Amino acid sequence: MLSGSGRTLVNLCEAMARGEIPAEIGLVIPSRECVGAERARARGLATWVLPGVIPANRLASVLRDHRIDWVVLAGYLKKVEIPGAYRGRIVNIHPALLPDFGGPGMYGDRVHQAVLEAGVKHTGCTVHLCDEEFDRGPVLLQRACPVLAGDDVHTLGARVFEEERKAYPEALRRLLASKQ
Repeated sequence: MLSGSGRTLVNLCEAMARGEIPAEIGLVIPSRECVGAERARARGLATWVLPGVIPANRLASVLRDHRIDWVVLAGYLKKVEIPGAYRGRIVNIHPALLPDFGGPGMYGDRVHQAVLEAGVKHTGCTVHLCDEEFDRGPVLLQRACPVLAGDDVHTLGARVFEEERKAYPEALRRLLASKQ
């Protein structure tokens, strides 16, 4: 599920192609028409745009109809109403070391700006299972990177995304291996 550029989707597709994640993408659900939806279609992935907050029963039906086992959020900016059958099966990545700099409205450059304003020396990313609260589910993996003097939201964001590129495939590989 995504809402933006699809760069996390591309990263995960590349990791799957290299054999790093033993999975395939059965459906991409963008919250709107966006570059990520275009990238998914260009890769031949089934893509259904479902705007707004998707009611849990509707999401469950779509996932069941497409035989989806796991849901991976990849820059999805809507609250996910978790269907009962998918509790513990929805994964997200956040561009900070949770529990810091998380919660409603904390995504993308907003997170990096908050990190810079707080004056912390390290940040990173967190892969976690989703629950009913934004950015509060059990942590699966974190990767850290320094906040450097002279960083702005773009330089910091680029450094954090490099950690995300490593963290998400690793966390998904571990998670899938633990469930077999």
